Amino acid sequence: MTEAPTTDRPRPWWRLPDTPVPGGVPDLARALLWVELAIVLLLSLGRSAVYSVVSLVSAVAAPGALSAQAANLNTSLADRPWLDLTLQLLRIGFALVPAALAAYLLVRSGTRLREVWARDGGWATWGDLGRGAWLALGVGTLGVVFYLATFALGTNLTVVAQSLPGEWWRVPVLVLAAAENAVLEEVVVLGFVQVRLRQLGFGDSAAIGLAALLRGSYHLYQGLGGFVGNLAMGLLFGWLFRRWGRVMPFVVAHTLLDVGAFVGYAVLAGRVSWLPTL
Repeated sequence: MTEAPTTDRPRPWWRLPDTPVPGGVPDLARALLWVELAIVLLLSLGRSAVYSVVSLVSAVAAPGALSAQAANLNTSLADRPWLDLTLQLLRIGFALVPAALAAYLLVRSGTRLREVWARDGGWATWGDLGRGAWLALGVGTLGVVFYLATFALGTNLTVVAQSLPGEWWRVPVLVLAAAENAVLEEVVVLGFVQVRLRQLGFGDSAAIGLAALLRGSYHLYQGLGGFVGNLAMGLLFGWLFRRWGRVMPFVVAHTLLDVGAFVGYAVLAGRVSWLPTL
């Protein structure tokens, strides 16, 4: 006896295993997914977005141009070098917890991380490294030009990428901070927020747009230029993530971008005329 032909179709990469094909997730599950989104964001990038809005309002209300004010990244946390190093490493370690929580919540709800974060290969491949490097080169070049232009127009603060003491551990800490930023942002924004929005029934364009808007919002502390530039980068990253289905190329690209910004500022600040400093 021959088997009846099956009508099952492959489940889309973003769909939960128990999601009905024509509709969305059940109402209770939908509410819980929204709660998960809120908790992860309020513990991480959503909280940063709120503080960024407050910071920008404060900067706009202050006397003088935005370019005369500083947005300080990677600042010293103590006046004793060994204590400063300890606090820097603790900050970096604890900042990664929301990314781990996002991964746990996806797995807990039945999503296989390999389906949504690492399709068509292992977790990290040479292709990821190459894609990430090319992305970093293109985005970084345009980003520097855009930052200098918005700074000249007075719509961006002076970004002080690092002000750590000149200890032996300064560059290693800056590299670790760059990697931490990359893992947290790409795992949460692409690997969690964008995935969850698709699972909640948002279309590709809406999910990519909302995730990019989140990315821009937590960079508002840098000024309008920081918001627009990161919004544009978020749209590009979101579209490519939808095509590639892999988080690692964006972690690589983001790490290289931030290493260039942090270490580059440490090397060049005060030594070249074109880099804004206070």
